[in-house]
Amino acid sequence: MTTGLTGPGATRVKVCGITTAADRDAAVRAGVDAVGVIADVPVDSPRELPAARAEELVAGVPPFVASVLVTMPGAVPDAVALQERVGADAVQVHGSLDPDPLGELGERLDVPVVAAVAAERGRDDTASPGAYARVADALLVDSTGRQGGGGTGETHDWGRTREHCRRLDVPVVLAGGLTPANVTAAIEQVDPFAVDVASGVEREGGVKDHEAIPAFVRAVREAEPSPLGRTRAVGCPPKHEPERFTE
Repeated sequence: MTTGLTGPGATRVKVCGITTAADRDAAVRAGVDAVGVIADVPVDSPRELPAARAEELVAGVPPFVASVLVTMPGAVPDAVALQERVGADAVQVHGSLDPDPLGELGERLDVPVVAAVAAERGRDDTASPGAYARVADALLVDSTGRQGGGGTGETHDWGRTREHCRRLDVPVVLAGGLTPANVTAAIEQVDPFAVDVASGVEREGGVKDHEAIPAFVRAVREAEPSPLGRTRAVGCPPKHEPERFTE
């Protein structure tokens, strides 16, 4: 789904952790490319919704804006059943599936699958970002908590994500601690396919700031990505060409 582009090379914007229709509509008015709803995550989050509520919010997303179901399923069938109910345009999976079952999930769904990976790999991480990139439609690099969930509000080493953009042959989404104040600098350093924000545009946990969202979008549109990212031979697909997933 192509949405909200300002021209060749435009960085996509996703606002995640939508919990109300008012917040969803504020994000749409601000010109975002995608909105995310969170359901079925085994971590404490003020943004988690019951499946029925996630379904309602997704149903109200207008054409040309993508809806994304964000989840941490215990098993592939759980994610399939949840997506069949919610009906999002894409599914973003955090921390709970290894590459092989994530690939199986992609085969069972008729929408793109985004693999969320930790910016900083721990000792217990058995799969590399590249392994996930081989089976997913896009890779989201996030600052994660101990249980693998995002939404920490913390930034990470953007240089690592820049390397993923240069080396991996899938769209790479930058997340983690982004705000209207730092997203321009993040894009200029990393040159991601998209940026993802949750707590950085909130008044409090799970409640969006309707002034911060358009400020974030404006800051994204003002960014001039690094020439190094623009000249890479292998990396994120050119943003002006049709893509498999927009976030």
